[in-house]
Amino acid sequence: MNDTVIEVFENKKFLLHRAKFSILILLQIPAITLSLLIFIFFTKHRNELRAPHNQALFILLLANFIQLAFALPFSVNFYHHSYATIATPAFCTWLTFFEFGLYVISEYLMATISIQRHMLIFHAHILRVRWMRIVFHNLPLFLSFIYPVIFYSFAILIYPCDGTQWDYTSNLCGFADCYLLFDKVLGTFDWAFNNGLPMVVNALANIALIIRVVRHKRRLQQGTTWRQQRRMTVQLLAISSLYIIAWTPCLTVGVVQILGYPAFFSQIQTDFFLDLIYVVCLFLPWVCVSLLPELNRWMRGLFFHGQARNSVVPN
Repeated sequence: MNDTVIEVFENKKFLLHRAKFSILILLQIPAITLSLLIFIFFTKHRNELRAPHNQALFILLLANFIQLAFALPFSVNFYHHSYATIATPAFCTWLTFFEFGLYVISEYLMATISIQRHMLIFHAHILRVRWMRIVFHNLPLFLSFIYPVIFYSFAILIYPCDGTQWDYTSNLCGFADCYLLFDKVLGTFDWAFNNGLPMVVNALANIALIIRVVRHKRRLQQGTTWRQQRRMTVQLLAISSLYIIAWTPCLTVGVVQILGYPAFFSQIQTDFFLDLIYVVCLFLPWVCVSLLPELNRWMRGLFFHGQARNSVVPN
């Protein structure tokens, strides 16, 4: 009876992993392709990249692309084999350092962009002063990159650990970093400050932006200025919603577990909610394309111009 139960469990696990593998690979390839097209567009249209809101978006997409092209393949490979093909403590240590760092970089960039969008919409004149642009725009984006690298260098790479805790039959080696397993203070800080705080800031900044836009709409001219501001607002709300949808289930369950209920939705968290985070990197390029009209026009010209040229038949 026990052997039968174990066999059924293993079969379900195998099917779940194969389903995840298929979904991830089908979504990953178009997302990488689309990201490359976006980078080519910005390379060819430097004027678009000079706009502060597009600069921040470009940096976010760059971090997203690194996760798509260099971090996500490890999860795809795991779900294909159902075990870590490089089953060593060193591999798991560096993999989680890379993956966790990209998670938090992406979250902090999104939170920073959400705050900065208020300034871009309502106080754009501030960025015309060079030192203010460096302090209020460039520096926060830089810190969004450097802080996670410093934190996880200490928490994962330097933190004393014998490497026997890794689970090579779980994705990302079971998220079994020693600081998460044995240091409740540091683990809780990581979950609350590095993952929870950016999402709270993101949500509050977007709610505040909606309120401010509604209040100021009547005061703004219904012309080019308002259309640009509305487009920046819609762009931010769409991208932020993607982060909130992907992270809220995982963070909610994590908070309940930290508060003293470690078994709360633990299996669902492992099987589904942690993988839901990949929604961000897989769909962010699509959201950006839908919200950048200049990029849309360029892509239509790129593809349809080639089709039209190929369809011309000489007399």
